Order: sequence, then C-alpha cells, then structure tokens
Amino acid sequence: MTPAVVLIIAATLDYLIGDPWGWPHPVQVMGWVISRFTKLALVYCQNSLTQRIAGIVLGIILIIGSGVISHLLIHSAKLLHPLLGITLESILLASCFAGRSLRVAAQTVLQPLTAGQLLDARSALSHYVGRDTDNLTEPEILRAVLETVTENATDGVMAPLFYAIVGAFIPVIGPIPLALAYKASSTLDSMVGYREKPYTYLGWFSARLEDCLTWIPCRLTVITLALLSGQPLHVWQICRRDAVVDPSPNSGWSECAYAAILGVQVGGTNWYRGVAKQKPLLGNAFRPITPTAIDQALQMTQHCFLLWLGVAIPLLLLAANKS
Repeated sequence: MTPAVVLIIAATLDYLIGDPWGWPHPVQVMGWVISRFTKLALVYCQNSLTQRIAGIVLGIILIIGSGVISHLLIHSAKLLHPLLGITLESILLASCFAGRSLRVAAQTVLQPLTAGQLLDARSALSHYVGRDTDNLTEPEILRAVLETVTENATDGVMAPLFYAIVGAFIPVIGPIPLALAYKASSTLDSMVGYREKPYTYLGWFSARLEDCLTWIPCRLTVITLALLSGQPLHVWQICRRDAVVDPSPNSGWSECAYAAILGVQVGGTNWYRGVAKQKPLLGNAFRPITPTAIDQALQMTQHCFLLWLGVAIPLLLLAANKS
C-alpha cells in the first residue's frame, strides 16, 4: 500500500507546491556532479575515444548512483520511522515531476506577452529555451512556449511517472530509485547531450541512453493523449506523417501529438547563437497558436498524468492485498 500512498502524496505536492525557489533539489546535486566531471574530462581526455569512455563512465556513475543512493537514504529513513520513510519518498518523487514547473514557466512568459510587454516576454522566455529570443515576434514566442510545454510533458512529467510506477511494482526497488535514475539520465542529456563541441563525444552516450529510456513512455503518452482526444486515428496518422522526420526520436512525437490534437503547427526556423536551424513542421496549421491552446496543452498533460495514476494506484492496492 505504501507505494500507492507515496505516488498520491508526491503528485499532490507537485501540483500544489512544485519546486520551491531556493530549496535544495536532487537535480542541483546531479548538475554539480556533471559539471565537475565534465570539466575534468575535457581537460584530461583529448581525443574522441577517451571522451566517449568518459561519457559512459559519467552516465553509469550518475544514473546508477542516483538510484542506489536514494534507495539507501529511504531505507535508512524507514529504519528510523516508517512515516519518515514515506515523507522522504514523497518529497524525492515529487522532485522528479515537473508539472507545476511547466505551468509556472508558461505563465511567466504569457503574462507579460498578453499584457503587450514583448521585451519582458522575450526575456522571460530566454530562461527556459536555448534558442535566441531577442527578435522573436509574438507568434514565435507562443510557438516556443508550446514546444517547450509539449516536449517537456514527456521527459519532465510522464516518463518519471512511468518509471515510478514500474518501480512501485518491484517491492525490492520501489518507485523512487527508478524515477531518480531516469531524472539523472534526463539531466545528463540536457547538460551534455549535444552534437556540438565540446560535448560531441562526451555526451553521445547520455543522449542515446536518454532517447532509449524515453522511447516507451513517450509512445504510451502519445497513445494516451490520442485516446483522450477522441480522435486516436487522426493523431496517430499525423504523428506517423510528421514526427518520424524529426531528428529526435521522442520530442518530435510528443510535440506532434499535441499539435495534432490542438489543430496547430509547430516547428520551423529557430536561431541559436545567430545560426538558423530548421526544424520539421509538425501538425496542420488549422488554428493559430494562442495562450488558450497552451493552457489546453497543459491540461492535457495533467489529464494524462491523472489517468496513469488512476490506473496504477488500484492495481498497486490490489497487488498489496494479494500479497
């Protein structure tokens, strides 16, 4: 019964509180380890082979270490008191979910934008995306927000939940180690998983591993969204047409599913450090992207999240009763 309780509390904490500013967060520790290791690796590993090996070592240490350390911490807390163990589990699992963070990020950009404060909206957006924002028009800002919200819906919300649920059905492991291990993989990808220098070789392992770990939860998310939309065949057909040409095996599918349901189009030309990069067009431009469409995308993610919880928790309770 404990894993079900932890899932409920963690989901509630993320919805109500999220990641309070200034509070310690597991991702901060992961980021510190990645940053320190990367600096040393780039100094002492001077060729592609040694950098690839360093990348593998970094990935294994951080991902397995995150799972093992969290397991030991939770086990120690439970030895002190069962309620302390549940509290720690709930807080750690809530830190893996980014549902509220996505809503806050979107609102931070949309509030000045809807008030006509274009410069403030561009500045706010620059904190959440890697593309150049200085010259973005209002439609381009709205597209950037929607792409961020829909891409991160998978790796920031649904994939951590997927691994938490999988871990919850394995009594020896529990929901936290697998969710934090995935969070470590996602953090690695966001920090070093780039094709550009200096991470070309150092980050290749992290990028490919994250792609593999996200593949199943991404497809399950797309299927769930398609079913919730009431037009599953239409969504699947659009994804099969457009998402397959996206260079990312997962973000294209996630963004395309939302675009198909909303009747909007994402993708196009983005600028990075003054260099234009063309992204595939996903979806059909039946409607313009609006703040309402972004809010609908956030609600869709929340409904998908709640549906998975609604299926997993009764099954966990049933399994607990049988045992």
